Amino acid sequence: MIPFAVVGIVAWAVLGLALLPFRDWLSRHGHMNWFWTCLAGFLWGFVGLAVMIRHDRHRRAHASAPRERSERQ
Repeated sequence: MIPFAVVGIVAWAVLGLALLPFRDWLSRHGHMNWFWTCLAGFLWGFVGLAVMIRHDRHRRAHASAPRERSERQ
């Protein structure tokens, strides 16, 4: 799952950087929300990345823990 978060962060960053040269045009035509959406996606991507790292770490720890038998004979 971590690669998906990284790809998302990179995609939002590239889109935001692509819109940066058009900042004046976006502002004149009332479309600055496009740029701010890219910035928000980029920043929230780091939150998602942290959650996925934590989830993967928990899953790995749970998988490596010894399993107890639920039925005793």
